[in-house]
Amino acid sequence: MCGIVGYIGTKKASPILINGLLRLEYRGYDSAGIATIEKDGLSIMKDKGRVKNLYNLPGIDDLEGTIGIAHTRWATHGKPSKENSHPHVDNSESFSVVHNGIIENYNELRKFLTDNGYTFYSQTDTEIVPNLIHYYYNKDENDDEQKILRAVKNTCKDLKGSFALEIISKYDKDHMIVVRKDSPLVIGKGDGENYISSDIPAILSFTREFYLLNDLEFALLSRDDIKFYDTDLNPIDKKVQTIEWNAASAEKEGYEDYMLKEIHEQPTAIRETIGAKLDEGTKCTFDELDFTKDYLKGLHKIYLVACGTAMHAGLAGKCMMERLCRIPTEVDIASEFRYRDPIIDDKTLCIFISQSGETADTIAALKLSKQKGAKTLAISNVIGSSITREADYSIYTHAGPEIAVASTKAYTSQVVLLAMLAIYFAETLEESEVEVLNLKKEILELPKKLEETLKCEERIKAFGHRIYQEKDVFFLGRGIDETVARESALKLKEISYIHADSYPAGELKHGPIALIENGITVISIMTDPKLVEKTVSNIQEVITRGAKTLVITNQDVDAKLFDTVIRIPETDSFVSPILSVVPLQLLSYYISKEKGLDVDKPRNLAKSVTVE
Repeated sequence: MCGIVGYIGTKKASPILINGLLRLEYRGYDSAGIATIEKDGLSIMKDKGRVKNLYNLPGIDDLEGTIGIAHTRWATHGKPSKENSHPHVDNSESFSVVHNGIIENYNELRKFLTDNGYTFYSQTDTEIVPNLIHYYYNKDENDDEQKILRAVKNTCKDLKGSFALEIISKYDKDHMIVVRKDSPLVIGKGDGENYISSDIPAILSFTREFYLLNDLEFALLSRDDIKFYDTDLNPIDKKVQTIEWNAASAEKEGYEDYMLKEIHEQPTAIRETIGAKLDEGTKCTFDELDFTKDYLKGLHKIYLVACGTAMHAGLAGKCMMERLCRIPTEVDIASEFRYRDPIIDDKTLCIFISQSGETADTIAALKLSKQKGAKTLAISNVIGSSITREADYSIYTHAGPEIAVASTKAYTSQVVLLAMLAIYFAETLEESEVEVLNLKKEILELPKKLEETLKCEERIKAFGHRIYQEKDVFFLGRGIDETVARESALKLKEISYIHADSYPAGELKHGPIALIENGITVISIMTDPKLVEKTVSNIQEVITRGAKTLVITNQDVDAKLFDTVIRIPETDSFVSPILSVVPLQLLSYYISKEKGLDVDKPRNLAKSVTVE
C-alpha cells in the first residue's frame, strides 16, 4: 500500500520522481504528489487520482529542484482528496514529509500539537509528522548540521505504529533524511546521486546497488554520500548489496499486461527458484539452513503462517511436510495468528511466507513466535525485506519482480520452494526415501511441463468469453486440489470482481449444493488419482442440477461428462498445484479483460499490505 520515491542529485528531480511513482502504481493508490526544494523554498505538487494527473498541474514543468520526495497514497485516515494526499508540510512550510504506514497515536499527538499552537488542514495521521519535526527543531537551541536529524529522531520516538519517512527541509537544501519502522524502504546508490523507494523495481533502471535499512535506522543523504545512524544517532556502517534483477524484467516486454507476462514467466521463475538447490543424484541443499536431524526429530509442530495467496501456498506445503517428514504441520492466517494465543515453544518451527516480505500481519506474527522461543524461517521473493531481516533464517524464491497486484509466479515459486524444503527436511530425517526421489525428478521437470500447460491459453480464453457475465462461480477440489480451488477462487474475485467460492468437493452435499442452479458455472480440479473417482461423483451432482462445468485434470476422466476439460501434464500430486493453477490464472485474466477491467491494478487492493 502506498508508494515512496525520492531523489537527490544533480538532475531535475520532478521527472525522476513521477517516473518512479508510475512504476509503483501496482501498489494501489488514490492520490499522488511530489515535493521539491526550489530556490525560494519547498514546492508541493499533488492531487487526487492517478499519477498522470501530476503532468497537468500548473507549474510542474517549471520545477528546477534537484532534491525531491514523492508518494502515492492509499487512504487510511481521511477520504481520498487533494488535502489528504502527500506530501504534507508543517504550518510554516519549512519541512515536507511523505509517509507509508500508520501512526496509531496520532490523535494524542494531534492534540498535543494543537495545544501548542499548530493547525491541521487534512484528516491524515501523517500531517502530525512535519509539525512535530518543526516543534522539536524550534525547541533545539543548538544550531549545528545535525539539528534537523535530531528533530526527526525525537519525532520518531513519539510515534507509535509503522512508518517509512522521507523528509526534506528549506533549511537544508543539500540533504534528505529517511527512516523506517515496520514499513519498507530501500536506498539506491548512484554516481553523484542517490535514490529512495518503497520497492526496488521503481528505481531499478537507475541502479542495482542498494542499502537496506533496519527499523529505526536513520540515513542522511547528500548527492555524493550517505551517512547512517542508529536510534541514538551513533554512526553505523552499512554494506551495499547488489540486486541481480534486470531492469527490463520489470517491464511488460510486449505483453498487454504485467499479469499476463508474469503468468508466462512461470517456467523461468521456477527454474530460478530451483537453482542449484536440487539435483536427482544428490541431497537437496539449502546453504542458508543448518537444521539437524535431532532438531527436526524433536519438533512437536511446524506452523506455516501467511496471508492471502501465500497462505494458499502454505496449504500445499502442509500436505508435503506431513506426508514426507511426518511432522504435524498447521497453516495459519497471519492476521489471526497472534490473537488466538498459539501454542509455541522451542519445539516449534514457524515458517512465514510473504512475496514482498513486508506484510505487516506476517511480520507481527513472526515477532510473537520469536518471543515465545520458536525458531523462525522466512520465505520471500525480496532480498533484504523486513521479514527476512527479522527471521532467524531466510530462503528466497528468486521469481523476479512481480508487478501485477494479483500474484501468479510468486505463488507457484512458493509452492516449489516449500516442496524443496520438505525434501530437505525429509532427507535430513532420513524419511520417505522413495517418495522423495520421485518428487525430485518431478520438480526438475516442472519448467517444461509449465510450458506445455500454457498451450491451453486459447481454450481458456474461449471459456472465459462464455462465462464473463456470470455473478457466481464455484471451485471444487479434494486433497491438495482443494488448495488450488481456494487460490483460483481468490484470483477470480481479485481481478474480475465476480463472487467466487471454493469448497472441498466432498462438502458439496453438506450445504453448498443448495446454491447450485441451472446455468451456474462449477470448476473442478482433479489431479490426485486416489481422489478422482469420488470427485467425479461430486461433479455429477452439480451437472444433474444444470451447472456448466470446467475440469482441470491430468487423470483419465471421461471428457464427455463435462462441458470443457483442460488436460495438463501428469506429475506428482504434491506439485500438481503448480500446473493446475495456471489455466485458472489465465481464466481470471481473460474474464477480467472481457469485462474491460484494469487487470494489473484491481480496485481496493494493493501489492504490499503494510498495515494490519
